[in-house]
Amino acid sequence: MLTAIVGINWGDEGKGRMVDLLSERYDVVVRYQGGNNAGHTVVNDKGKFILNLMPSGILRDGTVNVLGPGMVIDLEHLCGEVRRLREGGILVTPENLKISDKATICLPYHKLLDCLEEDRLAGKKFGSTRRGIAPVYADKYMKKTLRMGDLLDLAGQAEHLSDIVEWKNLMVERGYGHEPILAAEVMAWLREFGLPWREYICDTTAFLNGAIDSGKSVLFEAQLGALRDIDFGIFPYTSSSSTIAAYAPVGAGIPGRRLDASIGIMKAYSSCVGEGPFTCEFFGQEAERLREAGGEYGAATGRPRRVGGFDVVASRYGVMMQGATEIALTKLDVLSYLDKIPVCTAYEVDGQRIEEFPTGGRLERAKPVYEYLPGFGDVSRCRKKEDLPQAALEYIAYLEKAAGCPIKYVSVGAERDAYIEMF
Repeated sequence: MLTAIVGINWGDEGKGRMVDLLSERYDVVVRYQGGNNAGHTVVNDKGKFILNLMPSGILRDGTVNVLGPGMVIDLEHLCGEVRRLREGGILVTPENLKISDKATICLPYHKLLDCLEEDRLAGKKFGSTRRGIAPVYADKYMKKTLRMGDLLDLAGQAEHLSDIVEWKNLMVERGYGHEPILAAEVMAWLREFGLPWREYICDTTAFLNGAIDSGKSVLFEAQLGALRDIDFGIFPYTSSSSTIAAYAPVGAGIPGRRLDASIGIMKAYSSCVGEGPFTCEFFGQEAERLREAGGEYGAATGRPRRVGGFDVVASRYGVMMQGATEIALTKLDVLSYLDKIPVCTAYEVDGQRIEEFPTGGRLERAKPVYEYLPGFGDVSRCRKKEDLPQAALEYIAYLEKAAGCPIKYVSVGAERDAYIEMF
């Protein structure tokens, strides 16, 4: 069984929580794109963990975790993240973590360039996490990067690294007017933070194909959501990688394989970190109450998330882009404080009501059309479908019909057992 867990909206839908829950049924969990620019928060019997690079399956005993070739890896951040996991009692060894030799290394100057450009843009910034993701993906496609496999012969990369740094300084020093990058300092960084991972680096394509051929099941864990996809998202306010399920086998290193299922994760309301159009957005006290109720602060950055009611237009589009076969609805319990629940059922663009997700300037000008459904009170103790109030069942049924995909799982809390399997 090959299954992708993907975000339906802007990211931060609760994918880590669902991967942690469902990984019990899978032998291997793979991260296939992105870097440490987003986080998955997982709460289980072992504690609370914020994961940026590591697959959420690392918290499951007996599960093998893979960082695929579609990822960009900040070695210093990886060292810190694994150290915190080990301090929390989580085992991380070459047996349960395998890193693709084809994954790209995010170097310190990528983060520098990210910050320099965001500062230059000032009020026109993209809302980058300043973790070097766009610069390192740009360099990947310019074919001017180092990959994890290069750490196996780091001494042999000295000339190559020197050439890259010389090229990069054309932008850093002559473009931004910043002091130049020094190849020796980059090499020292690679030795300190890269060499500890040599035993973990391998041909993950061979490993995954072998695992699948022997009957193992694989879960692919995406970062962010459909609306942050580089091609199909709210460009240019997107991530720099492909966040959609169809890319999972490619980014994992097994492009010849096909998914059996795509589980789309969406919240019972909407949230968004970063810049760009967010049509259903709340403001003022209405936003603050929802933000506080849902704990809506970025796991990677701590930034307050923008929030709004459930967005039918965006969610229907996300379900289509992800080819979702079923939905996991998260944070239903957060809405318990509301007497009536706002749902954005359509957009108004230039005086016209639309129900298809627009792009470009039309999306920038879109205004939300809200309707209200009855509140349903506290559902945090519900563990079976029969436990849910009728109004909650009707809300779930409404979202299911609106999104055009069956809702199989409903999360009513952060704990591992705080969910309902609807069918």
